[in-house]
Amino acid sequence: MGILPSNKNGGSNKRPMFGMYWMYILIVACLIGLYYFQDSSQTKSVDWTEFEDAAKAGEISKIEVVPESGIAIGVLTKEGAKKQNMHDDVQGVDAEKRLKTNIPSTNKIQDKIDAWNEQLASEGKPELTVKYEKGSDLMKFFWYFGPFILIAFFIFYMQKRMSGGGSGGGGIFSVGKSKARIFDKNNGTDVTFKDVAGLAEAKVEIEEIVEFLKNPQRYTELGAKIPRGALLVGPPGTGKTLLAKAVAGEAGVPFLSLSGSDFVEMFVGVGAARVRDLFKQAKDKAPCIVFIDEIDAVGRARGKNPNMGSNDERENTLNQMLTEMDGFGSNNGVIVLAATNRADMLDKALLRPGRFDRQIYVDLPELSDRVEIFNVHLRRIKTNSHLDVEQLARQTQGFSGADIANVCNEAALIAARNNKQAVDWDDFMAAIDRIVGGLEKRSRVITDDEKFAIATHEAGHATISWMTEFGNPLVKVTIVPRGRALGAAWYAPEARQIIPTQALLDTMCGMLAGRAAEEVFLGKIGTGASDDLEKTTKLARSMVMVYGMSDKLPNVNYNDSTGQDYGFTKPYSEETAKLIDDEVIRLINEQYERAKSILREYAAQHNQIRDLLVKKEVIYNEDVKAILGPRKWKSRTDEIIEINKKEEENRKGIELKKPDSEDDSDPGTPPPFNKTNNEQ
Repeated sequence: MGILPSNKNGGSNKRPMFGMYWMYILIVACLIGLYYFQDSSQTKSVDWTEFEDAAKAGEISKIEVVPESGIAIGVLTKEGAKKQNMHDDVQGVDAEKRLKTNIPSTNKIQDKIDAWNEQLASEGKPELTVKYEKGSDLMKFFWYFGPFILIAFFIFYMQKRMSGGGSGGGGIFSVGKSKARIFDKNNGTDVTFKDVAGLAEAKVEIEEIVEFLKNPQRYTELGAKIPRGALLVGPPGTGKTLLAKAVAGEAGVPFLSLSGSDFVEMFVGVGAARVRDLFKQAKDKAPCIVFIDEIDAVGRARGKNPNMGSNDERENTLNQMLTEMDGFGSNNGVIVLAATNRADMLDKALLRPGRFDRQIYVDLPELSDRVEIFNVHLRRIKTNSHLDVEQLARQTQGFSGADIANVCNEAALIAARNNKQAVDWDDFMAAIDRIVGGLEKRSRVITDDEKFAIATHEAGHATISWMTEFGNPLVKVTIVPRGRALGAAWYAPEARQIIPTQALLDTMCGMLAGRAAEEVFLGKIGTGASDDLEKTTKLARSMVMVYGMSDKLPNVNYNDSTGQDYGFTKPYSEETAKLIDDEVIRLINEQYERAKSILREYAAQHNQIRDLLVKKEVIYNEDVKAILGPRKWKSRTDEIIEINKKEEENRKGIELKKPDSEDDSDPGTPPPFNKTNNEQ
């Protein structure tokens, strides 16, 4: 985004590097030159008669003649300087004393000097030495007026920079200028909607905005108004900025792109000035699109931090943005796109219709979306022909588009590191492990007792997740240290829109299974379950305080999703706080006892998994299935895939049965539902 495009002839568009440092160097060089080459002598202007008398009296030792200027300069001897009352205390003891005069006739000056030398020779005095110099009026002009010209040029250059016209567009007074990058037909992005995989619903709304700008009459003829703005909301890495790049590549109208932090500056009033300049540029280029990435940098709710100091500057910037987007001024033909992953922090006035008419949610990709995203990123990667992309998508539940791009790149790096000709399944699995768990640390020294304890812990997780209804399907278990973890178990989380209470309890039971296995089979517990306990406590507290799933505090939510209502106060009393703590402890203890009960029931199978882990260090789904048998409950992901296949088959069947005639109505279709039919 920060690279200047090359010109049509293939050359680069680099500008000459003439900055302020060069100006400073030039000024210093001139000062040094004036210091070393300045004339340190004393010069006294006299008329020709006085100059001639001094020459005849032998008070001048040498004469410098400049015929072009009609000037003669005589260097005085010490006796001559005393007679002219020129003392050394003015310029120093080494300073020359000179007499300067205008020559009456430049053609006869040499005759005059010859006559003076004859007279001096007859009196036994030293003769005059003569030196003729070429003078120039132009050089004389620059010698006297050069510093003033240089200073005037320096002032002009500084004013040019301060007004934003200098090199780089920087300067003191240019801070009020917008920093937006402009994309148009000649300088656009190479990203199109074809490069944006998944996000079907979001793409429909974004494509409609592009259509508004391309064919506005189609909508305005019916009295519709073009939307003022659209806000892209979603977790990091889901493709919000990528969608904006696709708009820039597809719109065919000027596209101004900048970040919310570009409005923030140390000077007062700069943010509002940049907002005004941004919308002025947009109006001049209308129809156009303005994209503000990470708008929460300037769009946070006003007046919500009274104890954190003054926020006047940020609020002034936001107020100016509100006015520009929907104020008395007209912004016809200007559509504002913005992106944020913190929509709950934005000011309500910014989100109202008329400013951001649409909020487009860009969520984490579903299974089918992940398949499309993998196919996009695998275009540039040489993969094995037998690679199962759908299975890859199932293994990356909860991954964002950026995570999937990282998986593909990491897999290619791993394959290249192992000197492979193509990227295969094992490379992708290693990449997922590397991203989720970190790099393997086989050099870490682990004793046999520690290894046995880690295997017991991880086997407990695997057993409980397999034997509970809502436990996530197991992918693999390892006791090889990765990152900060001594062991890990990988699961394929089920995609659920609504999570029932039992699913949360099963998840909690699975997280406590490692600690429970240590107590049941080792008779002692260790510090390896700290991360599991942290996640379990957070989940239990959410069940009580957020989801209202407590027996003693049902249907109550003490969470502030906006982070703005409660501040530093609690929305409940001390008695309720104690009740919340009691309920959290009760939920955790119940699931801990449940985990121990299941492990005692399947102790033999757990020990087999543990021993296999100690032997192989890494076991997979098939190994656990061979020991524990098939799961009693069907995977939700498999159910979704079957539903999608049936719907696809039904659609194909309807298309085949559809008649070729223009009348597509089915005579066997019952009449529309109404009161009479209902009574029948």
